[in-house]
Amino acid sequence: MNDQPRMNNHPGETHHDHFMRRAIALSIESVAQQRGGPFGAVIVKDGAIIGEGFNRVTSSNDPTAHAEVVAIRAACAQLHAFHLDGAVIYTSCQPCPMCHAAIYWARLGAIYYANTKSDAAEIQFDDAFIAQQLTAPAESRTIPMSQLLRDEAQVAFVAWVKQSNHIQY
Repeated sequence: MNDQPRMNNHPGETHHDHFMRRAIALSIESVAQQRGGPFGAVIVKDGAIIGEGFNRVTSSNDPTAHAEVVAIRAACAQLHAFHLDGAVIYTSCQPCPMCHAAIYWARLGAIYYANTKSDAAEIQFDDAFIAQQLTAPAESRTIPMSQLLRDEAQVAFVAWVKQSNHIQY
């Protein structure tokens, strides 16, 4: 990757290093401020950070406030868009299943990470159980899942399909 632009912060630093160091700094900030777990993320488009975040699960009482989700929300707000085509994410740890799915929904083009899922598991952030549950047959999951009132719910789906000006995503 010698063709990468160089940043001035550290000798020999690539733009990837620069943005990853910012994600790592956010993870350290999260710990220092006791705002949540030790995770940080930045979203970059056209060489500039358009959204960043650190884990705020415990400080916001929001189990979805992972660093990646916080960064996606910030980037979407910055662009006034619900997708992030052409952007990439730098995250201090390999994304959990929820964040990984959110990255796909946001249409990010690449994921760069520092710590691994194994590293996270070593400090009690183990998502292997969740990943296993998501791929298990519904009847064998630990949280029961039951369908109710499908016919009534179909009204919204039919209306959506008939609406000529709905926004696809």
